Amino acid sequence: MNLENVLKLADDLIFARTGKHLNDLQETILRGTWDDEDYKEIAKTVNRSEDRVREVGMELWQILSQQLGEKVSKSNLRSAMERLQVSLFSNVGQDHVQVGNINFCEKIRQPPDIPNSNSDYQQSPTENHELSEMPELGVFYDRTSELETLKTWILQEHGRLITITGISGIGKTKLTVKLIQEIQHNFEYILWYNLDYSSSFTEFKTELIELFDQSTDSELIAKNGKRLKPIKYLQKHRCLVVIDNLHHLFYSNQLAGQYQSEYEEFRYLFKQIEELSHQSCFLLIGWEQPIELAEIRSSNPRFKALTIRGLETTTIAEFFPEQELGEYEKLTPRIHHYQGNPLWLNIIANFIPEMEDFGDKIIENNTIFLPQSLKDNLQKQFNRLSPIEKQVLLELVQQEQPVNLAQLLIRGQIPSSDLLNALQSLFRRCWLEKPDHFYYLPPVPRQYIAQMLTKPD
Repeated sequence: MNLENVLKLADDLIFARTGKHLNDLQETILRGTWDDEDYKEIAKTVNRSEDRVREVGMELWQILSQQLGEKVSKSNLRSAMERLQVSLFSNVGQDHVQVGNINFCEKIRQPPDIPNSNSDYQQSPTENHELSEMPELGVFYDRTSELETLKTWILQEHGRLITITGISGIGKTKLTVKLIQEIQHNFEYILWYNLDYSSSFTEFKTELIELFDQSTDSELIAKNGKRLKPIKYLQKHRCLVVIDNLHHLFYSNQLAGQYQSEYEEFRYLFKQIEELSHQSCFLLIGWEQPIELAEIRSSNPRFKALTIRGLETTTIAEFFPEQELGEYEKLTPRIHHYQGNPLWLNIIANFIPEMEDFGDKIIENNTIFLPQSLKDNLQKQFNRLSPIEKQVLLELVQQEQPVNLAQLLIRGQIPSSDLLNALQSLFRRCWLEKPDHFYYLPPVPRQYIAQMLTKPD
């Protein structure tokens, strides 16, 4: 969709509501939003404070929401304006088209440039669901057990705070997308928020509160005209909030789940969600969970934690015949070696055919091969580990068989308190498995670490 058309449509909507055309700051916010700039970047462009730009932006989205009769925010501006243009174009035979409170005449209507969409979820204008950041489902392998568990926790046991953790590529986000598609009608409001390195609590809080703009009543507005804290909205309405990539809140090079100082406000919000009475649910997805949440599971039945493991052999094996990689019996050990991780197996499935004559030998010899893209995937997670965790992994890679805590303590390479904390952190980060109280380093991480040990300086 052409940006100039967007600005023209937005100007008409603003003028119809306020009697004034877009000012320079409003236009800059629209242009920056269209180019996926955050408020901080837009503020630099116009030499204004970020708070001022955010305030004007929120006023702008509220006016557009009122005029279009649907929720408009910074994250869904593009889709909202595309729906408007589609509406105008579909009524091309009429002289005037009524949208919200204004009439658009024939001269401003142009055929829209609409990108194709294969999204599994199409948002209805009447739903209070902000899912523009939710990824497409794509290929989804059977997770019946995990889905049923989450549905029970959310719909029957009314869980308030649920963490979904697992190593990268295991399918945490896809599982949650599938879940949302199946339970979305049980909630008045849904927000999917994707954390990245530049996210802030203020930005998240703004996205959350914007979700309620159209239906916010006087009970939720303070006497001085300011919005109340997010918990007040969550107590008033039945809401589902998804936060993806939760690990961005935590420090790298430290034990799992320790908040960076600039994200402490998330800690306080999660504490409110866990302790105060309300009817909403938070789903937190990431490589690790907050350390304090890991410690309260047994004391609060409204808090749940699900660790995603590899897919069943029979499920993931369905993918391989399409890749013509051989018989099922030959593939079973390979699926086990790669922990049933869909991403890792997809990398291998696409890599082996490129090996031509060596592909069959790799399968037959059960070679654990690490293509560069798989190494890159592991490197991102390895870089987050603390020095003591890396030291423990180096100890474990030298053990041919799984070892228990007593055996590690006997070696005496690491002080006992540090060893216990590091093992617990590695287990929470899904680097280790713990069958029958023995610590086990799976084949792919083991091979990756072994290669790092032999890498020249």
